[in-house]
Amino acid sequence: MKYSVDLNCDMGESFGRYKIGYDEQMMHYISSANIACGFHAGDPSIMKHTVKLALERQVAIGAHPGLPDLAGFGRRMMNITPEEAYDYVLYQVGALSAFVRAEGGRLRHVKPHGALYNMAAINKDLSRGISEAIYKLDPEIILYGLAGSRLIEAGRASGLQTCSEVFADRTYQPDGTLTPRSQPDSLLTDDHQAVGQVIKMVKHNKVGTPAGEIEIKAETICIHGDGEHALSFAQKINDAFKKEGIQRLQHG
Repeated sequence: MKYSVDLNCDMGESFGRYKIGYDEQMMHYISSANIACGFHAGDPSIMKHTVKLALERQVAIGAHPGLPDLAGFGRRMMNITPEEAYDYVLYQVGALSAFVRAEGGRLRHVKPHGALYNMAAINKDLSRGISEAIYKLDPEIILYGLAGSRLIEAGRASGLQTCSEVFADRTYQPDGTLTPRSQPDSLLTDDHQAVGQVIKMVKHNKVGTPAGEIEIKAETICIHGDGEHALSFAQKINDAFKKEGIQRLQHG
């Protein structure tokens, strides 16, 4: 049996004088780039630069809209309405789309960031606001969301194509949500364990939780590009794919 999967990474999260991540190097190892749009990270110059990098490497471009929380990197919960979610997403995706079009490219997908992503995973009203904003901007855009989440359901209901996302280095709860980062066991720090989790999700559609394995749909895998060992881990994932007969999707 042949296996293929999209490999995505959050990028363009530097801003001003602050450099975050290894964007240029990570482009060699991924299929899709989720580019920050200025609310949680990024700025106009970084957005343009990252779009150009992705186009040069034939990496699919996605918008990565977050909450307006630069100091908290978009990872702090905010009490927002579905209408505000709509406005925030439309504003940010529209901005990145302009840079993509100006460079002769096409915006392929949208993946909400951080707390907005996690809130939408369980809140159908926020998910609907996000999905409607994307659909009205461009119904051809693909919505990335946590596998089995409310966001995936809302995207489909809005008429969008969706892509179920799983995480290489995050742990899962029995209900399929990610373990909150506030908990000490939220991240997989052992590369061998993280690679094993990815292979199991792709080939067997299962992931371990404190209560045992659950079913999960893995259409795209998120690897993080800002950790200390991000590049070596990206290489290990790609090497494991070759060994296991898993093809990394190429969108170019």
